[in-house]
Formats: sequence, C-alpha cells, structure tokens
Amino acid sequence: MCGISGFWKNSLDQSNDWLEQTASNMSETLVHRGPDDSGTWVDSEVGLALGHRRLSIIDVSASGHQPMISAGGRFVIAYNGEVYNFQELRQELKEKGHFFRGHSDTEVMLIAFVQWGVEESVKKFNGMFAFAVWDRQDRLLWLARDRLGEKPLYFGVQNGTFFFTSELKALRAYPHFKPLIDRSALASYLRFSYVPAPYCIYSGIKKLLPGHLLCLKSPNNLPESQQYWSLDKVMHNGNSFTGSVDDAADELESLIKKTVKSRMVSDVPLGAFLSGGIDSSIIVALMQSQSERPVNTFTIGFHEKEFNEALYAKRVANHLGTNHTELYVSSKEAMDVIPKLPSIYDEPFADSSQIPTHLISRLARKHVTVALTGDGGDELFAGYNRYILGKKHWELLKSLPKGLRKALSGAMGLVGGKRFENIYRMFEFALPVKSRISLPREKYDKVEKIMSMTGIDEVYKRLVSINYMPERYLVSEGESFSRFDDLSLWNHSGDYVENMQKFDLLTYLPDDLLVKVDRAAMAVNLETRVPFLDHELVEFVMSLPLDFKLKNGQGKYLLRKVLYRHVSEEIMERPKMGFTVPLGDWLTGPLRDWALELIESKRLDQEGYFKSDPVMNMWNEHSDGRANWGHQLWNILMFQSWLESNN
Repeated sequence: MCGISGFWKNSLDQSNDWLEQTASNMSETLVHRGPDDSGTWVDSEVGLALGHRRLSIIDVSASGHQPMISAGGRFVIAYNGEVYNFQELRQELKEKGHFFRGHSDTEVMLIAFVQWGVEESVKKFNGMFAFAVWDRQDRLLWLARDRLGEKPLYFGVQNGTFFFTSELKALRAYPHFKPLIDRSALASYLRFSYVPAPYCIYSGIKKLLPGHLLCLKSPNNLPESQQYWSLDKVMHNGNSFTGSVDDAADELESLIKKTVKSRMVSDVPLGAFLSGGIDSSIIVALMQSQSERPVNTFTIGFHEKEFNEALYAKRVANHLGTNHTELYVSSKEAMDVIPKLPSIYDEPFADSSQIPTHLISRLARKHVTVALTGDGGDELFAGYNRYILGKKHWELLKSLPKGLRKALSGAMGLVGGKRFENIYRMFEFALPVKSRISLPREKYDKVEKIMSMTGIDEVYKRLVSINYMPERYLVSEGESFSRFDDLSLWNHSGDYVENMQKFDLLTYLPDDLLVKVDRAAMAVNLETRVPFLDHELVEFVMSLPLDFKLKNGQGKYLLRKVLYRHVSEEIMERPKMGFTVPLGDWLTGPLRDWALELIESKRLDQEGYFKSDPVMNMWNEHSDGRANWGHQLWNILMFQSWLESNN
C-alpha cells in the first residue's frame, strides 16, 4: 500500500529543483501510507511532478521503487494498491516477448501499458488500485481507480494547476493551494456523515469515481472521466444464474476461496480482522483452510455489553484454531483516539465506528503488515436490516392513505425512541436470539421517519440519512446533486432490495466503509484487503436470484450456507451488531466539555457555517434526555474538530 500525489502546471516558470522539492513536500505528508521508501519524478519541460510513498508488500527490494519508469522510457507511474492477478499477466506478457527486471506488480502494469495501452490494461487488472501514469510520448496524464473504490484518489484544478493525491493533506502542502470549503458538500456531509463522491469538502477538488479513468491532455482542460466498469450494467444483466441453491453455494465457496487465496500473497506478515459475524468469519475460515499455520486474527472488545463483539469472535477463533489476539479497551482509551481523527481522516468524516476501526488496525499492526477484512458482505448478500425492513414497511405503507401514514408517524413520535427502547428491554429476554435487535432506539427512530415517504427511493435516502434536514442547521442552504438524486440509477421495474443494494455499493460502501478502513489502517502503516470486492466475485453474486441472498426475512442466505460448512450454525447464532461506540452517553458524560467548546454559540456565529440556535437546541434536547441526537451532533463535532485542525 502506498500514497501518491502530484501536479501538472500550465506554466513553465518553475525550476526543476522547485518541482522536485514541492513534489517531495507533498509526498512527505503521506509518510504514514508508505514509511518504507519515497521518490519523486519530474518533467520540467511540461511542468509535471509525481510523488510516491511506499509501504513494501510485494517485492520489498529496491526494484519496486516508485515512481517507476517503463523499460523503454515511455510510461512513468505512481501507484497505490495491489493487482492480484499480476503473476498471470506477467506470464502472458513474457510469452509476448517482454523482459522483467524485478518481481513487482508495478512493473507488470507498466509493461501492460506498453503492450495494450492504458485503457485496455486497466480492464485486465484484478485488484485494488489508484494510479497516475504519465505517457511521455503522447504527453497524456492518466488517472484510474479500482472498480469498487477500495483505494482513494482526489483530483482537481486550481489556478491553472492540476492536482491529484491519495489524501487531501498533500494538497495543503502545495504552496499556492487554497482550501476553500464547498458549502453544498458540507450539507451532504451533514446528511450522510461523509461527503459523497464525486464531491469533496474543498471547492474545485473531486473524488474520482470507482471504475473510472481520467485522461488529461493539458493541466487546465479537465475532461469528464470515462467508466471502464459499470456496476449498473452488471446488475442490469443479473439474475442469470440457472443452477440450484447447492450449485450456487459450491460456486460461491470456490470463488471466495480463490479471492481469499489471491489476497494472502504477501512478502510480509499477514492476518485478518475477526468480529465473529458472518462476513469476517467466512473470510477467516477460508484463509485457515488454505494456510499451513494458524492465521493471525484480531478483535477489539468493549466492556459495554451492547457494543462488544469480542466474545463472538473468540468462539469462532477457537473453533477454527487461529492465532487470536483480542484487546479490551476502556471508554477512555477509545476516546483518546478522537483528537487524532481530523488528521487520520483528512476530510470531515463522522462514522463513529472509525474509532474502533482505528483501534483494531493499531492492534493488528503490532503483529502484521497486511490484514484481510469482511467488508462488502452486507451490500452483496443483502445483510442490512434496511433491505428487509425497508421493503416490508414500504409495501405496507404504500397501501395506506397518506393521511393515515402521517398520523402513524406522529403517534410514533409521541411515543419516542427512548420510551420504546425501555419497553423493548423489558421483554427482550422472551425473544429468540435471532429476533433480538441491537440499538433499538435508533432503529425505531428510522422507522418513524419513513412513515410519510412517497416512494421507495425517498425511503432509502431517509434510511441512510443521519440528518435528514441538514439545511435546518446550516447558514447556507442546498446540497450537491448526488447519485442519491439521480433517478436514472433507480430501476423502478426492479426489486426494491436490489436497488438498495446497488445504491449502497455505489455510495455507502466506497464513500463511508472503505474510507473508514483505508484511513484507519493507513494511519498505522497497515494494508487492508477486501476479498468480497473482487469484481469477478461481485459479478457472480449479482447473477444470483435475490431469494438466494434474502430468504424468509433473513439476509445472507447463501453466504450462511457456505459458512456453515466450516463453522456450525450454533456458534454463529447471535443478533446482528454494528461496530460502534456509545456516542450518546459519551457526549453527555466525559466528552461534554470538549463538545461544548466546539459548538459554543459565539464560535459558530464567527465561523459562519452553522446556525447556533438550532445546534444548541439539539444539544439541549440530547443533554436533557428528550431525544437521542448523538450521531447528528457527532457529524457537527467532527466537522468542527476537522476545521480547527486543518484550516
């Protein structure tokens, strides 16, 4: 894993030394992404500079140094990620007469560009990647990002200079970069807890969308990106599998096993995150089945029962015989991470599971350099409660008169999530384990909010919104038009669940979950790999009928069938939990003074982003126990903390 950055100026008024030094300064801000080596490459004739920080994983020798130049000198690349099928491509290129100097996937990519060109080569790469490659012959700069968005890539133009980088901190190291906040992106952030792609918190800077290429002919002529892989097309052509459930389970196990094996290739120590849930357990089970020694597994535990997954993880680890490491952390240890979050995430980001994700990454890095994760399982195999409840509630609600729906919403509001949770806790013991729900108050509040919706697309957007009225709290109104608002992506003739899966794969997965894991792990020099996001596996899963994934009101049906071949159902029986922390309690307890300082009315008025009165009203309602605004307040607090640290 690595960090890349660079720029292309439209004027040639700077010396070669200035280009080198500036590229080096930008690159040094990404040292956490690549502590093992660094490099720059410049072309003063065109005003272009590339920077690279390296975390050595494959071919740790000097022959893997970047930026790397192709043998004939035509292509120069700065690259972040792993191409898992590089050995097969290497053999194919050897048969075509190409010679290799080292053993890295980077060199394979460069020779692929020579053989097939950038556009055709990227379609052959199976992996996670973000790269910039300079074609010295045609004077073209290419950027590309992997199909599902595992690796980050920002780009943009300011004052005639084109920039690209893995993280925004590199842009702030450029002498003339102006970090102007995009207020419409801020509104979207307040809604979702992250800035949805292609937008960025800074004006003029964007995120390259997953599965896209960008080709520049000059630094001040920014074209539209090209899509080389389309999830929309994959899903449109779905449901083509004609075999039985058992046939599908056999094929799925074979494919996951193959992708896991490809992601276990490493010249440095390797392990996996293990929560004890379905997704991470099957990844670890198939790792262990292909390993000659116990796999290293890692879990973070909390003393608060409702947030603790360590007990479940330990059961799975003992059954599989892994070399398991668990660490129980106190609330104080978890909260000690908070001051580091603005630097780690670099852009406002408020998924509170960022805290335990950083803690487990820090734990794993003491033992390994690479860790596999189970991310993507919920989106692919319909594991979220919103897939089940969203469809069920919408089918019920759309049959009711609008006035009745509004009345029901009002009645639920009068009862309130807090009272519902108290009642639920009284009777929880009588429910089967599988029927119990974690965080009942939050789920109740979500159901209340969808009562008045008029379409399943509105229901979905409301379900994934943390703050569904961000304009109420902001000085400037208006959100960016995002893919949530693009009705052309919503297949109204398709199944509701499949539509929600698609939007999660396009938005929540790359912009929240993968950002969370990438930044938390990279902050401690740890590479994470996500086997479920192998595009061939994704294409197979999308060819399956929905009832192979969601059956009898339970998600991950087929995935469970495969898992139970390795881990018994009895061991896996547990309520679904989120990887989160008790935010609401922290804000009224040990974090109270920190929070109040960040949202103090005079401060908000001076900064000019938030309206102080509604923010303080929210705070007072939360403090008094009249409402649970923990996540909504966290969004504001994370922006305020980021603003204080980065501007």
